[in-house]
Amino acid sequence: MAFDMIPDHLDFAVAYEDTKMKDKKYVVNADSGQYMGIVGKSFQCASHGDFYRGVIENVTEELNAYEVRGADMQWRTARNGAWAMLDITLPNMKGTITTDKHETSIGNRIISLHGIDGSCSNQVFFGAIDFFCTNGMITGDYDKVRKKNTANFTLDGFIKELTRARGDFYDTAEKMQVWANTSTKYVNVKSLLDDMISSKRKAEKMFALYSHEANIRGHNKFSLYSAFTNYASYADERNGFNLKNTGNDTQAVSMWSREQEVSKWVSDPKFITLEAA
Repeated sequence: MAFDMIPDHLDFAVAYEDTKMKDKKYVVNADSGQYMGIVGKSFQCASHGDFYRGVIENVTEELNAYEVRGADMQWRTARNGAWAMLDITLPNMKGTITTDKHETSIGNRIISLHGIDGSCSNQVFFGAIDFFCTNGMITGDYDKVRKKNTANFTLDGFIKELTRARGDFYDTAEKMQVWANTSTKYVNVKSLLDDMISSKRKAEKMFALYSHEANIRGHNKFSLYSAFTNYASYADERNGFNLKNTGNDTQAVSMWSREQEVSKWVSDPKFITLEAA
């Protein structure tokens, strides 16, 4: 697939039709005539094609041919194509994270979400991917751009905001190396997770994941972060966080919810202050 190619089933025009409710309208796939959802009268959005072409052009405009070469694009969809997610990995933009026990390479990762049925705001996240275990890494709330689909939404305005907020991957790699250098040997990680995660069962499973990561990477903040990203990357026996596929494309949305949880944990003051531990 060409780096700038949008899948055919997502590259359709969007139209609206009135409903019997004065404050609502239908969202329609203008190419097929399929009804995609019901939204408020003020709802306004770009098509998937226009949105993703704009995002791809913006995030790659300052990259050279080598950095773009080998780019991997993974699409996930839900709600019959009304919700879409694009996960881009740029393997030639690399950093190395070294601990006292382990060394791994990370590559640049960019995730963008778009919904035409009111199911999500327009969002772009900047992060990294760990090539040792293919864990996706999102490094916090400050690495995202988000804008709702309202009457004031314009694609040009969103792209300008994206340009201002675009993250620096190499700064992210340096921050992760600081985490790798931050020992958790004398930190009660189990108690920390109990405080950060509302579900006791989930906190227990996360501590087991951390223990596994620490056995490989050493007892450090990067191992804890890797446990978080493992949770957001897999939904099976590999981490104990199995996820039932209930149909209707719900698994893609559920996995993205996990990514958002990780972003919240990494932004938690309890995690941040570990840098001084």
